[in-house]
Amino acid sequence: MAIATINPFTGQTEQTFEPHGEAEVERRIAAADAAYRSLRSTTFAQRAEWMKAAAQLLEDDVERVARIITVEMGRPIAGARAEVLKCAKGMRYYADHAEEFLAPETLADPSVVNASAAGTRYAPIGIVLAVMPWNYPLWQVIRFAAPALMAGNTGLLKHASNVPQAALYLDTLFERGGFPAGAFHALLIPASGVERVLRDPRIKAATLTGSEPAGRSLGSIAGSEVKHVVLELGGSDPFIVLPTADLDKASTVATTARNQNNGQSCIAAKRFIVHTDVYDEFVRLFTEKVAALTVGDPLDESTDVGPLATESGRDELAELVADAVAKGATVQTGGSAPDRAGWFYTPTVLDGVTPAMRLYLEEAFGPVASVYRVKDREEALAIANGTTFGLSSAVWTNDADDEEWFIQNLDAGAVFINGMTISYPELPFGGVKDSGVGRELAAAGIREFCNLKTVWKG
Repeated sequence: MAIATINPFTGQTEQTFEPHGEAEVERRIAAADAAYRSLRSTTFAQRAEWMKAAAQLLEDDVERVARIITVEMGRPIAGARAEVLKCAKGMRYYADHAEEFLAPETLADPSVVNASAAGTRYAPIGIVLAVMPWNYPLWQVIRFAAPALMAGNTGLLKHASNVPQAALYLDTLFERGGFPAGAFHALLIPASGVERVLRDPRIKAATLTGSEPAGRSLGSIAGSEVKHVVLELGGSDPFIVLPTADLDKASTVATTARNQNNGQSCIAAKRFIVHTDVYDEFVRLFTEKVAALTVGDPLDESTDVGPLATESGRDELAELVADAVAKGATVQTGGSAPDRAGWFYTPTVLDGVTPAMRLYLEEAFGPVASVYRVKDREEALAIANGTTFGLSSAVWTNDADDEEWFIQNLDAGAVFINGMTISYPELPFGGVKDSGVGRELAAAGIREFCNLKTVWKG
């Protein structure tokens, strides 16, 4: 893929960028290595000052940066604006809490290990390489970069090739906030260039958000180099509706949960698993609300759903739906690509999905919802857990026993009760099974890229 801004609303290439050559990549790695040697010795207070300054710069640039996001990957402008502000919030969160999260810990009774004092400390490790996707072109980066920099590490970003303007904005943001030159840089390189960078001995760890195949590839390279990784991969999140649920609220949230960011979110609800007692009414409400969504120009404030980010992504989604329909699924609404410019797919609700269909196990990365009828919570759980993914989940019920039962038994990195899965700086984020390893955000996220150092004194 060329490194270029291709507007998904028009399908037109707006700007192309030359990849960084070997000499420039080496210069940036060397600069990150040098910056680490100075950054690691700065105080949390100093880094917090720089991080808050960078957050303010980002907030001041909200309209310009939101437009970059919308033009490069098609996210409706209101959502793009919210993403920018969420990033500034996340940066301030780590500025305020990094020192607390990485505070030394001591044993109350060091004599149990024959010491006068003993405990642990967290230390930075060096350069962290991030390989990031296009669907949240700022937030995916910030949720790695803010904790990494606040811990005293430096970062290199290999961003998706279709969001180069977002990458270049981030390339200078932290230095403009006061961080040492080289503390954070973007690498404009193709995917084929990642392995050479990751194998460089100055790179100490890596993080990737993206597809399962990409995660397996990066993880295998890192493993051969004995380097730590955090992988946030795909999801096929269940949205379970039980008889005691508030159906009007559940169907409203379901509509947003499936179609946010044009349906292109790892943690978007994708499989709607509904108890037979409320199935017909939920599907009626859900279908009506999905059908009422406004599809159009993502720069228009009234647009709910814009185009998919890439033509290939739109075509892959259409293939999944066509396969399901050919094998007996019923289209309640949508189910086609409209005859217009841009990479649009009409928000869709399908029911009658069976294991014979690709959609049963494969992630639908776009505005397509699959609805399943179940007779009891055991069948709901079997369908929910019957996938290789395990990122997040949502359960709608007002029965306390059902709540606890699903919390205990769902194979997922998160369980949201009567709400939509959202990433918050204050909560750990990540999955199990093929959805990845490690955690981002909260205290867990900043500790991933630190050396947990045991200290013993005789």
